[in-house]
Amino acid sequence: MNATDRTPADLLRSALAADPGRPLVTFYDDATGERVELSVATFANWVAKTANLLQGDLGAEPGDRLALMLPAHWQSAVWLLACASVGVVAEVGGDPAGADLVVSGPDTLEQALACGGEHVALALRPLGGRFPQPPAGFADYAVEVPGQGDRFAPFAPVDPEGPALVVDGGELTHTALVARAREDAAKQGLGEGSRVLTGLGYDTWDGLSAGLYAALAAGGSVVLCRNLDRLSPEGLDRRSESERVTHTV
Repeated sequence: MNATDRTPADLLRSALAADPGRPLVTFYDDATGERVELSVATFANWVAKTANLLQGDLGAEPGDRLALMLPAHWQSAVWLLACASVGVVAEVGGDPAGADLVVSGPDTLEQALACGGEHVALALRPLGGRFPQPPAGFADYAVEVPGQGDRFAPFAPVDPEGPALVVDGGELTHTALVARAREDAAKQGLGEGSRVLTGLGYDTWDGLSAGLYAALAAGGSVVLCRNLDRLSPEGLDRRSESERVTHTV
């Protein structure tokens, strides 16, 4: 990655310029058998579409607070980078009542209604499928995002020193987030081509770093596993071998 990258969106742009075809996020759900692999280019396309939805249809502006009520999932990773692209502050597991808008999975819809702003719901079904019946009071992400533009340009430049993420009860600016991700990557010995397998959730910095930011900062990729406790030790060994995993968290 480039030493001049100061925001998570910068890291993604550098990854796209370096090798758009390489894998970036490979997602497994061991409760459903789902496997999704996104190249840098495909992931960046999802991020662009989501950022356009966030900035355009939802009217989000830099500094707005978004309560992100999602588990570790490839679509959660997309939302984190879309927020960074717009300048919206992603509050992981944040209180929807104090947020400007909320993004919720299927298990937290009732709590998410406490938000007074826009409500977006993700079904988290295989292949990014929509809800069979749209939840009342929510825009269905899978319905809204496909028609969004494939390129994104923020209405206002994102301030690298502005807030980017709230996690573990603390707030990180874009530059602090990138610096911390680079520090984690160095501690773990990550570099270009590193492949990190993790079963950690996205509700802590450790989970976010292992499942997205550190590998992105190092030029690596992640194998993000949900419900990993359902996989046998032998199954985990086979996955690590087939996915060419270099680091396990």
